[in-house]
Amino acid sequence: MSHASTALAPPVAQRPGTRLSLVTAGGVAVGLFAAVRLTGMAVFALLAWAGGRHPLTLLGRSWDSAWYLGIAAHGYGRTLHFGPGIVHSDLAFFPLYPALIRTLTAVTPLSGAGAGLLVAWTAAAVAAAGVYAVGARLHGRAVGTALVLLWALLPHSVVLSMAYTEPVLTAFAAWSLYAVLAGNWLWAGTLAALAGLSRPNGFAVAAAVLVAAACELRRHGGRVTHRLWTGAALAPLGWTAYVLWVGGRTGDLLGGYFDVQRLWGSRFDLGRGSLRFVRELLLGANRFVFPVALLIVAAAVVLYALLALDRAPLPLLAYTAVLLLIALGGSGFFESKPRFLLPAFPLLLPPARALVRTARARPWHATVMVTALAGLSFGYGTYLVVYARTPL
Repeated sequence: MSHASTALAPPVAQRPGTRLSLVTAGGVAVGLFAAVRLTGMAVFALLAWAGGRHPLTLLGRSWDSAWYLGIAAHGYGRTLHFGPGIVHSDLAFFPLYPALIRTLTAVTPLSGAGAGLLVAWTAAAVAAAGVYAVGARLHGRAVGTALVLLWALLPHSVVLSMAYTEPVLTAFAAWSLYAVLAGNWLWAGTLAALAGLSRPNGFAVAAAVLVAAACELRRHGGRVTHRLWTGAALAPLGWTAYVLWVGGRTGDLLGGYFDVQRLWGSRFDLGRGSLRFVRELLLGANRFVFPVALLIVAAAVVLYALLALDRAPLPLLAYTAVLLLIALGGSGFFESKPRFLLPAFPLLLPPARALVRTARARPWHATVMVTALAGLSFGYGTYLVVYARTPL
C-alpha cells in the first residue's frame, strides 16, 4: 500500500498544478469562518454589555472554563461536594487543554482566561481548515467552503469562541480524518492520540482510525506497511493513558475514571437516562434550552442517516457514530449534548452539498437560508451564554 493510498476515499479529480489554488481556497474558507464568528461575537458583545455583563469574562470563565483554568493554575485535586452521590472532581476533565493554557501563561504575559481563549480561537481556525480539507477532498472546494460555513453557524457555535475544548478536539479530529483519507497513517494515529487527550469523546477519533486500519488490513490480506500498524497503535494511546492515570490515582485502575464521571451524573446507560429525560420534557414544562437541545440531537440522528445513505467514507461514519453513541447513550447534562456534537462536522456534509446546489441554481434562496441560520446562531448563542442559567 502506498503512503498516499486513497482507497478509503478517492479525492475529487484535480488538474496538476492546483496545489496553490487549493491552499488559497482553504485560506478563503478559514477567512469566511473567522468573519462569521467575529460577526457573531460582535452581536454577542453588544447584547452582553446591554445585559451588564463583560463579554470576555463570559467567554473565558463560564461553566467548564473555570475548571480548566483551575487545573492549568493549580493542577488536579479540586473536588466539590453537592450532596450524597453528587461529587464533582476535576479529574473528569482531560489534560491537554489546561496543559496548553499553562504553557502559554508561562511564556507570555497573558492571564489564564486570555490564554484559554487564544488556544481555543487558534484551534478553531485550525479546525476550520481541517473541516474544509475533508469536505474539499471528498466533494470539491465549494462543498468544503459550505461545510465550514455551516459548522460556523451551528446553534451552539458560540462555544467555538469560548475557552472550551471542542475547538481543540475538532482540530485534531478533522486533520486526523483527513490523514486517514489520504493514507497518512502516522499522522492519523498521532493526531488521534492528541484528540484522545483533549476530551472524553475524543476516543471517537481513535475509533475512526482503528476501523479504517482494520478495513485496509482486510482489503490487503494483512500485507500493509509498518506505518499503518504504528498509526493504529498510536491512535488510542492518549485517551487510554489518561483514563488509566485517573484510575491509578483513585485506586481503581480500570473503573476509577468512570466512577468520577458517574459522580458528576454522567454515565453510559444505553440511552435510558436520555429517554427518561425526554419523557419528562414532553410531559412537563421545561426551560427553552431543553427542547432546543432535543431538536438538535434529533436532527443529528437524521443527518447521520443521510450521511450513511450518501455512502460517506467509513472513517467518517465511524467517527460520527461514536460521537452520536456517546451523546445519545450517556445520561446526565442533556442540555450539553448539542455541544458534545459540535465536533461531528461530517454530519453537515449532506446539507453542505445541498447548499452548494441551491446556491448555483437559486443564489438568493441560498442567501436567505444562510442569513436565517446566522440569525439563529448569533441570537441563540448569545442567549445560551448571557441569559440562560443552564450549563453549556
